[in-house]
Amino acid sequence: MRIDDFAALHTSAEPLVLFNIWDAGSAAAVARAGARAIATGSLSLAGAQGFDDGEALPFDALLATVRQITPACALPVSVDVETGYAESAAGVGANLAKLREAGAVGCNLEDRLIAGEGLRYVSEQCERIEAAASAGLFVNARTDLFLAPLMAGEDPNRADLVDAAIERAAAYGAARAGCFFAPGLSEPELIERLCREVALPVNVMRLPSMISNHDLSALGVARISYGPAPWRDAIAQVEAAAAAAFS
Repeated sequence: MRIDDFAALHTSAEPLVLFNIWDAGSAAAVARAGARAIATGSLSLAGAQGFDDGEALPFDALLATVRQITPACALPVSVDVETGYAESAAGVGANLAKLREAGAVGCNLEDRLIAGEGLRYVSEQCERIEAAASAGLFVNARTDLFLAPLMAGEDPNRADLVDAAIERAAAYGAARAGCFFAPGLSEPELIERLCREVALPVNVMRLPSMISNHDLSALGVARISYGPAPWRDAIAQVEAAAAAAFS
């Protein structure tokens, strides 16, 4: 599938639902279930190979897995590459060119700092997004404005964070991002405002307390990701079945 065709799937009229996968087998299963596209999750893919999240999985291992996933289903594949596995924008571009060669159509690129706390400066992140887009990928530009406080046990549903997200989304769009990802945001009124004031299609991550996918569509959401939940649920079922077998 061409990038333009993948981009066209991002519409609030019929949001692109991504039930995130972690290997070729899970990709094939999700494809059989009726998916229109396939997306990896970084935590899921790393965890399935015994690594922690946060680019602990070697990039060569990530590429090898993508090369297994892409022929396993006739669907576009988007890959979560976290911060791009490189310090420089040029390094991001070089890595993501390899990802494109492996068959991926899109990528998630996040603005957090892998080593340390906080987010990258907007100008620096825009250079990295531009490099990813120049590698031939549809860039889902993720901001960690909301996920960081959520993971710290705080409420990320704050108007000031939405203000900051809107500013980042405008800059990321100018840098040729194709979609804006705001995982952690879950309050309907704030999601609706983000969708209304951001020119890019907006992606949210499914959380247990969130309204339905249908209702998210009505707010203007164009892409809905399930993140690490499918992998965690699958592993929990395997563990429970194994415990029953050993009891």
